[in-house]
Amino acid sequence: MKIIACIKQVPDSEAKVTAADGKVSWGDAPLVINPFDEYAVEGALQQKEASGGTVTVLCVGPESAKDALKHALAMGADEAVLISDAALAELDTVGAARVLAAAINKVGGADMVVFGRQTLDNGAGLTPAQTARVLGWPMLGLAGQIKVDGGSVTVERVIEEGRQTVSAKLPAVLSVVQSIGEPRYPSFMGIRKASKATIPVWSLADINAAAPAAIITRTELMNPPARETTVEMIAGETPAEIAEKLADKILAEKVL
Repeated sequence: MKIIACIKQVPDSEAKVTAADGKVSWGDAPLVINPFDEYAVEGALQQKEASGGTVTVLCVGPESAKDALKHALAMGADEAVLISDAALAELDTVGAARVLAAAINKVGGADMVVFGRQTLDNGAGLTPAQTARVLGWPMLGLAGQIKVDGGSVTVERVIEEGRQTVSAKLPAVLSVVQSIGEPRYPSFMGIRKASKATIPVWSLADINAAAPAAIITRTELMNPPARETTVEMIAGETPAEIAEKLADKILAEKVL
């Protein structure tokens, strides 16, 4: 079974978001594998263990995204590929889906493509379904459990209304949620192996894809104005005295 896990590199969840020159800035926050995509890698590895086969990890991003791919390799993935091109600096979800679909076709022979439910930086959660549409494959989203039987896959979807069981013929695209299982911690040997791995970098020409149309519209952003606040502590000998002082203060300030 050939499984592909699609990941993304994002700023650390502790990053402080600010506006700089009208654009979103993450400051000096470290870049990490998207936390939701760790569950995608975990789900892919579970299926590898259950049915045999290989796990290939794909990522669209700059050269620094190799660190995220090496994290997935350290978890147990067999191969990793980075799709990097100057024309991919500004990608929306549709553009990302078309690029990933082209890369998946270049890898060839995939039975299953697994995504995390969404990315931490924009949180749209649309790329899995859009990639499935470009590939012409069925889409099974928000999977908490996956079971492959012959040429079909059955998942238990975790949705607001409860649980829903759905099936589709392979190949298929899946997105997974945290119920799939806690992502395994990279082993020492896995980390050593990943550190020595050579990750191929594919350009748009390599995957026979055209540069996505620049359709992203960005609104100029600015930081909210600073607010100065003061705090006055009301003291008293008894709760009744404090309440009376508070009531007098509220009336004096014309709050009520």
